[in-house]
Amino acid sequence: MPDALSPDAPKDQWRRWARAVRAEQPDVSTPVTAALQAFLTELSARRVLAYRALSGEPDVSALSGDFELLAPRARFRPEPRLTLHPWDSATELSRFGALQPPADAPQVPLDVVDAILLPGLAFDRAGVRLGYGGGFYDRLLPAFRGVTVGVIQHALLVPELPREPHDLPVHWLVTERGAQATV
Repeated sequence: MPDALSPDAPKDQWRRWARAVRAEQPDVSTPVTAALQAFLTELSARRVLAYRALSGEPDVSALSGDFELLAPRARFRPEPRLTLHPWDSATELSRFGALQPPADAPQVPLDVVDAILLPGLAFDRAGVRLGYGGGFYDRLLPAFRGVTVGVIQHALLVPELPREPHDLPVHWLVTERGAQATV
């Protein structure tokens, strides 16, 4: 596994590093989902914005039996943003390669969501997320008042990532080793 980079390295270098590390990781979806199920139950979360996994990301879809999951749709006009929709409405392939709801799927307001599960290429121990570069979650999170949870393989949890002013750290991190509060 390649050594982690300096936090001063550009995000594009971090993304290349994270993709290389992720390519070497086994599927940890089952233990990650078990940890999330226990954690979200303890929080009394009911409505959860999840994500439809891309290749290499922990698949959290098994949570749909225990929680009311919502799926995001990336929209680009009039400005880039995420809209929230019922989980089962995610039936079309997005330009990113994950299932998403169609444009006309019913929308769910952010203020009824208890927790957001965020995927990422890497997270640091302070909860800073290395995303894919679109900024969709960066635009969504400032208006959210619930619990944010970074979902990642333990091998992609690093001491420190580059952080920009718009980067909002998550409150919790969940890996195949369990849930931990960010520092």
